[in-house]
Amino acid sequence: MLNYIWGGLIVLSLVFALTSDVNDFLNDTYRNDKPLPVTILLEDNFDAEARRQNVQVQILTKDLMTHYSDSVMTGDTWSGALLYTSAGRELRFAEDATLAEPLRTICDQTGQNDCRASVQGTPTSAQWQSTITFRPVRWVKMNAIAAAAIDFAQTAVTLALGLIGGLGLWMGLLKIAEASGMLQGLVRFTQPLIRPLFPKIPKDHPALGLIVLNLSANVLGMGNAATPLGVKAMQELQTLNETDDTATDPMVMLLAMNTASVQIMPPVTLVAIMGLQINQLFFSIVITTALSLIVGITAVKVLGRLKRYREVNS
Repeated sequence: MLNYIWGGLIVLSLVFALTSDVNDFLNDTYRNDKPLPVTILLEDNFDAEARRQNVQVQILTKDLMTHYSDSVMTGDTWSGALLYTSAGRELRFAEDATLAEPLRTICDQTGQNDCRASVQGTPTSAQWQSTITFRPVRWVKMNAIAAAAIDFAQTAVTLALGLIGGLGLWMGLLKIAEASGMLQGLVRFTQPLIRPLFPKIPKDHPALGLIVLNLSANVLGMGNAATPLGVKAMQELQTLNETDDTATDPMVMLLAMNTASVQIMPPVTLVAIMGLQINQLFFSIVITTALSLIVGITAVKVLGRLKRYREVNS
C-alpha cells in the first residue's frame, strides 16, 4: 500500500509541475526574449577596449509593472558589471542582488551564482538608456523536480554507504556476544522486564536479548546501533513465525516500540543541529517519547485483541 501512496504522490507532483510549466508558457510569465528597459550608470568613463566595467543598473517601477503586468513590483538600483564577450555585451548583476519575482527565478535558472542578460547597443554616456534580454526560461517546475530527484538519490547513496560501517561493526559484535554466551546471559537477566511485553517469545530465546539491546540503543539516541540490532531481532523473531508475509504480535510490538521509543539521550542528528541548546528540550523529549511509547504499547495490546486486526488474507 505504501508503494501505491508514493507512486500516487510522484504522479501528482509531475502533473502539478507540468500544469504549472504549461501555464507559464501560455501566459509568458518570464517574458522570454522580450527586452526590458533599463538605465545603466557607468562608474567610470566608458572604455570600448575594457572587457569589464563596474556599473549600477536602474530599473524603473513603471517599466517592471508594464513588462511583467504586475502592479506590485517595485524598481530599484543594483550593482553589477558590464562585460564584453564573444557573444556581445553582457550585463551581470552582483551576486548579492535582491531581485523580485519573476526576476529571481530567471536569474536562478540562467545565471551561475549571478544574474545575466544580454545588452543591446553601445554606451553613449555615463547614464546609458538601453534594454536587456534574459535567456529564455522554460520547464522551471519540471527541472526543479528532476534536480531534487538527483539530489535525494545522491543523499540516499551517501546515507547507505555511511551505514555500512555501523552495520558491520554491530553485527560483528553481536556474533561475538552470541558465541561467548553474553547474549544468553543478557536474556536471563532482562526476562522479568521484557517478557510481559513479549509473552509469545519462548524463554531464553536470543530474540529477547536483541530486543533489549535494540531498545537500549534507541533510548541512548544511538540510531546507527539500533538499526542493525533491530534487523537482527526481526530475523530471530521470524524463526518463530509460521508465515513469510504476516507479522507476528512480537514483531508488531517491537516495531511500535522502536517507532515511539523513550529518548533519554537526544538523537545525534538533533545534537549536531542544535548543539548545547538541545539541553533546553531534554525534559520535553523524555515526556513526549514516554507518552508515545505508552500509546504505542497500548495500541498494540488493544488492537491485537480485535478480530478485524488479527484476520490474515490467504
